[in-house]
Amino acid sequence: MQNEKIKNYAFIDSQNLNLSIQRLGWKLDFHRFRVYLKEKYKVQIAYLFIGYLPENQDLYNSLQKNGYILIFKPTLKYKDGKIKGNCDAELMLQAMIDIKKYHKAIIISGDGDFHCLVHYLLQNNKLEKLLIPNKHSYSALLKKCAASKITFINELRGKLEYKNKKHPVRTKP
Repeated sequence: MQNEKIKNYAFIDSQNLNLSIQRLGWKLDFHRFRVYLKEKYKVQIAYLFIGYLPENQDLYNSLQKNGYILIFKPTLKYKDGKIKGNCDAELMLQAMIDIKKYHKAIIISGDGDFHCLVHYLLQNNKLEKLLIPNKHSYSALLKKCAASKITFINELRGKLEYKNKKHPVRTKP
């Protein structure tokens, strides 16, 4: 298959990605990340699975302008003020719905709940890469099943960190 014809898809667990990077003390530049996915892994479609909050509409518009396809999960707000919007099932379902459309998948998460998906994709020669946000905090289940396919996003900080201090843009999904 020629490079121009390779059509890889990325499936991004936005909560795992964002929280993991924030715990490391930096912010991901989502524009740079989309360019990186396209240039490095030939990603044509990049799904970003994210909880929906009406007050974040500007963020959603910005992400869509940068080439992400947003898949929203309704959120629940708890009495203590915490908001929950788990998108794991949606990510796995979309990866399976589209499996015949893409050459290979790039899964972006360190969550062990994706072990079964990663294992299945690997067994069927459909996993290009597993991008884990934080080398120091991810599920051992992923390491066990796909060690040779793992790249750590925290090691790409120099390429992917949000640096524009003059015009702050919300980068938190």
